[in-house]
Amino acid sequence: MTTPVKIAVAGALGRMGQAVAKTLDGHALAVAAARFDRPGAEGPGLVARDAALAAADAVIDFTLPEASVLLAEACAARGGPALVIGSTGFSAEQLARIDAAATKIAIVRSGNYSLGVNMLMGLVKQAAAALPAAEWDIEVFEAHHKRKIDAPSGTALMLGQAAADGRGVALPEVEVRARDGVTGPREEGSIGFSVVRGGGIIGEHSVIFAGEEEVLTLSHSATDRGLFARGAVAAAVWATRQPPGLYDMQDVLGFRP
Repeated sequence: MTTPVKIAVAGALGRMGQAVAKTLDGHALAVAAARFDRPGAEGPGLVARDAALAAADAVIDFTLPEASVLLAEACAARGGPALVIGSTGFSAEQLARIDAAATKIAIVRSGNYSLGVNMLMGLVKQAAAALPAAEWDIEVFEAHHKRKIDAPSGTALMLGQAAADGRGVALPEVEVRARDGVTGPREEGSIGFSVVRGGGIIGEHSVIFAGEEEVLTLSHSATDRGLFARGAVAAAVWATRQPPGLYDMQDVLGFRP
């Protein structure tokens, strides 16, 4: 019988932390080894971060960018456990620190742990490659609950990157993240982002390819936060078998050669 992978849950008091813990309950391949939250947090079964790291083969983290960076550095300093990061909204400096930590341990970082979204990325890349920029405009739409603190979402940026990759361009050079006032006509080849925040929306993402005479929309809707937790647990189990390096869900699902 395969020994279950021991997983520590960071941000255990948060919505995603609770969803991960629920997913681990009765899981065939993984077990919850420890739960921890920010320093000073109180709750049943919580332990200190270092005790959680010592008890785990992998950690799943859906918290905040700086907390995720510090956790990556703590795991790297110990030489493990592996780390799955679901936080979004990182700065370039924070991403560089995660990259450095990934030279010591396996880290999976993704803006979305959904199988459907990762399939959508592949479709967006193919469509962007096939539909010429001179005739088709690309707009990435996303909607999330009112408590989400970053925009555009990590998933929207992943989809924008997929579109840019399909067209062979650098996303920072063509992205348009906001429009206000008299903006003038749309620039050919630009990739726009539209954002909604409100209520309890779990996650809605669409990529619109708009031509003069027709519109193609590729979309994904999340109806249960548990789907992200299930993907993160699968990533954690996978990461424990990998050498040090920075990975994403395309690697976990075998979509990348």
